[in-house]
Amino acid sequence: MNGAIFFSGKYGSTEQYANWIGEATGLPVFDIKDPNADPSKYDYLILGSSILFFKLSNRKWVSANLSKLKGRSKILFSVSGAGPSDKLNRWVANSLPSELFSQMEHVALRGRLDHSKVSWWVRLLLLIGSLINPDPKASKEERNGFDYVDKESIEPILKLVRQSKHREVPA
Repeated sequence: MNGAIFFSGKYGSTEQYANWIGEATGLPVFDIKDPNADPSKYDYLILGSSILFFKLSNRKWVSANLSKLKGRSKILFSVSGAGPSDKLNRWVANSLPSELFSQMEHVALRGRLDHSKVSWWVRLLLLIGSLINPDPKASKEERNGFDYVDKESIEPILKLVRQSKHREVPA
């Protein structure tokens, strides 16, 4: 399989997942900031993105590379504090062109929030958000942080990759 993993993250969770997926599949891993991160060289793409303030962190890169992404098999994994939900799916769908989102499988992974790694401004926004969040568990996590990063959670992505390999027809 001629594939690669392209990720965008801010605090390390997305990169960790991308590297674990790369180790498990043998696919090369690229940070989208890397000048060699060219999706046109690959037939099969795994895109990883953190979600910051309800938007995918790779959305501008996706828009800039839209022509290179079309017509290729794609898996998208998003990383956030929110678990899989309709709300999360809306955030992802609103971050991408609809014709692209409809062509990919989306897997939601849970991330980590370490207050020591975020700016004072983000900590302040999290505190304010926690005061108005109606979900007591989420409110507590916004104030205190959380760590849901787990290597086993990449299994749905690995399953999709294995299924894609079985669909390939030898040349």
